[in-house]
Amino acid sequence: MLSYYKTLDGHMVKIPACEPGCWINCVAPNDREVSSLIRDFGLEPDFFRAAMDEEESSHIDSEDGNTLVVIDIPIVEKEGKNITYSTMPLGLILTAQNLITVSIRDNPVVCEFAQGLVKGVQTNLKTRFLLQVMLRVAARYLQYLKQIDKISNYLEMELRRSMHNEELLQLLDIEKSLVYFSASLKGNEITLQKIMRGKLIPLYEEDQDLLEDVLIEVKQAIEMSGIYLNILSGTMNAFSSLISNNLNVVMRVLVSITLLISIPLVISGFYGMNV
Repeated sequence: MLSYYKTLDGHMVKIPACEPGCWINCVAPNDREVSSLIRDFGLEPDFFRAAMDEEESSHIDSEDGNTLVVIDIPIVEKEGKNITYSTMPLGLILTAQNLITVSIRDNPVVCEFAQGLVKGVQTNLKTRFLLQVMLRVAARYLQYLKQIDKISNYLEMELRRSMHNEELLQLLDIEKSLVYFSASLKGNEITLQKIMRGKLIPLYEEDQDLLEDVLIEVKQAIEMSGIYLNILSGTMNAFSSLISNNLNVVMRVLVSITLLISIPLVISGFYGMNV
């Protein structure tokens, strides 16, 4: 699906068709929509293949005056009562007059811009708009990392009360989410550093300041994810040791009970043999 937006009088407005300076949002575009964008803007077909590949890592590429930036954005997935955190690619294509975003499904970051919830956006300032998107992505990582920390603390308290498989499995899911976040954030950081060189995307002074803000947020998120992952790994190891110790105690008790039960049988067998 293709949607077109433009800032008018400081407000994000949805417009019926593409025009210079507008933002084009592509969510799970079909072949016809992709073909029309490739034709109208002279884009490389690989740009869309990369942006819609769930396994694609963060990178930047430039062809024929158009630039593709792929970043990993955080998402929340709910399965029943369980909440898991993962990442998905978001493609941002800079053309001569427009910014195009490409994603395989709706995501909260792009929706915030479409709904006009982000202030100070000007769709005609393509580079600044791109950096504002990346700043919101970094902020979303930080938000989800704080949620993960709260969930981890809650599950740890539950495990202290009683050892249940459900809590342990949820902690494993969280550990996996932190690994995904950490890898994606490091990939985003490398892409931002390439942008900072100014070779692929021209940067004005204000853009440079905004880019530095984005890098600071990303570095903070990387540090937080590393800290939380180390804490969670330590917690999981501690509970594994505790479970192992409890199992050893149970096994010793069972062995003792087995021996106690077998003693009368041995004695009766002995007397039976004598008789």
